Amino acid sequence: MDSRVSELFGGCCRPGGGPAVGGTLKARGAGGGSSCGGPKGKKKNGRNRGSKANNPPYLPPEAEDGNIEYKLKLVNPSQYRFEHLVTQMKWRLQEGRGEAVYQIGVEDNGLLVGLAEEEMRASLKTLHRMAEKVGADITVLREREVDYDSDTPRKITEVLVRKVPDNQQFLDLRVAVLGNVDSGKSTLLGVLTQGELDNGRGRARLNLFRHLHEIQSGRTSSISFEILGFNSKGEVVNYSDSRTAEEICESSSKMITFIDLAGHHKYLHTTIFGLTSYCPDCALLLVSANTGIAGTTREHLGLALALKVPFFIVVSKVDLCAKTTVERTVRQLERVLKQPGCHKVPMLVTSEDDAVTAAQQFAQSPNITPIFTLSSVSGESLDLLKVFLNILPPLTNSKEQEELMQQLTEFQVDEIYTVPEVGTVVGGTLSSGICREGDQLVVGPTDDGCFLELRVCSIQRNRSACRVLRAGQAATLALGDFDRSLLRKGMVMVSPEMNPTICSVFEAEIVLLFHATTFRRGFQVTVHVGNVRQTAVVEKIHAKDKLRTGEKAVVRFRFLKHPEYLKVGAKLLFREGVTKGIGHVTDVQAIAAGEAQANMGF
Repeated sequence: MDSRVSELFGGCCRPGGGPAVGGTLKARGAGGGSSCGGPKGKKKNGRNRGSKANNPPYLPPEAEDGNIEYKLKLVNPSQYRFEHLVTQMKWRLQEGRGEAVYQIGVEDNGLLVGLAEEEMRASLKTLHRMAEKVGADITVLREREVDYDSDTPRKITEVLVRKVPDNQQFLDLRVAVLGNVDSGKSTLLGVLTQGELDNGRGRARLNLFRHLHEIQSGRTSSISFEILGFNSKGEVVNYSDSRTAEEICESSSKMITFIDLAGHHKYLHTTIFGLTSYCPDCALLLVSANTGIAGTTREHLGLALALKVPFFIVVSKVDLCAKTTVERTVRQLERVLKQPGCHKVPMLVTSEDDAVTAAQQFAQSPNITPIFTLSSVSGESLDLLKVFLNILPPLTNSKEQEELMQQLTEFQVDEIYTVPEVGTVVGGTLSSGICREGDQLVVGPTDDGCFLELRVCSIQRNRSACRVLRAGQAATLALGDFDRSLLRKGMVMVSPEMNPTICSVFEAEIVLLFHATTFRRGFQVTVHVGNVRQTAVVEKIHAKDKLRTGEKAVVRFRFLKHPEYLKVGAKLLFREGVTKGIGHVTDVQAIAAGEAQANMGF
């Protein structure tokens, strides 16, 4: 991580920003050089096919892995060829965890050849038959005319193929929602998930608040979850038709789970916990058009960069501002994104074609940052955000998912509840392995370093029953009459075969992002590692006596309260007041159960 990220935590934005890393990709109907975008108009001849950067004659060559498939044409295939194409579609759907994108009229090397209208119609008909065979639906995302050495108009067509997996495990993306207080985070989520526009006075957000003081102040202080579904045809599924959460899950092939985080600075520890513990696939950074980058916006941006969480930006409340004010806010964002600490390429989304392009490039390149400008009151450009979320593919490939599922079970405990007639319930994320109803696991570490046996009675995902939980999925697990007082946030539930190790002392390679003076031995900080959040003291700074802002070192920490379960390589973030730093765990000093009390200094 570039130490200049520290500017986002402790420094102020310089008006000139930094040296630009890339130009702003503002796609005007063309998709800005996207894999499939382009103006829908014919050129006079084919001699200048490659002269414009926004209309390339080639796409990148087709990759064997991934969920994107190129097909020149699919006209009247033989039965043998049809079966082969169906098998190929199954592979692409598996790679995309239920989603695939077909580019019709494109050769395997990426050459944009295009098809005449009749050939395209026949190819789409064959594609529809293939999708029916595997139990999927197809949706035409966009069409584009291309220049090729032909007198007849030729097109390429981009098609989304989506299905519900055979095991009914819908595709689930987790999106953390960041932004300054009063930027409209909860209001936007209320509009998306409830299907009704806001009245300008916060009516849309009322259903999202969990506490009375949140309703009274209008400010989120806790972490809440909201769901937005899309069916196999790409249509929005939400609470607008008086659906329950169970009905939304049953009707959806793809689910977006929004993690609504707090914007006020005094709840920053809650926001950090949400980012480190719930493992979001990406983040949505909300910026109010009338205030620009203010308050905790810069700090939230720095957190996303430090934790390497991909993010896109939504500029809200455009109905309250003149067009020049919105443009000034967008320019301010572009300057910050191009700074050396960010190295992002902003892409302003102004059309549906841009939204499709943004979704694909966002998944392919970590440097692309789409920017949306919208209003939760007038509904302006709200559909563009929905198109983006619908098209957005999984940001992890199927191979990584399979590798995680082959490992032993590990579930992070983030929330603890007591539910009448159900008993103790824990919420969190399955980091690895597979968890089923009736599984016997162990949970810990307790204050004395022990792991306790328990049984998983039932599982729920997005408030609907689920029998099997797979790596990377978030859920709640019912534990029956297990004593709630023995549990705490930061524990893990693991397979007994894992023989988990715990530690009270660990070492980490860190970068000090910001500190007002010098960082020395004996300094106490709050350490965040995954779902672990605990105060630790600096025992030793290797090869140095002290650290200043921007410097790196290997530091030994000791937890003050109880031992924790840590893994080498885990991302680490620590804070204390304005002091902040990031790094990763390099070594843990494992201790056996029973030794914990002595090692904690009790």
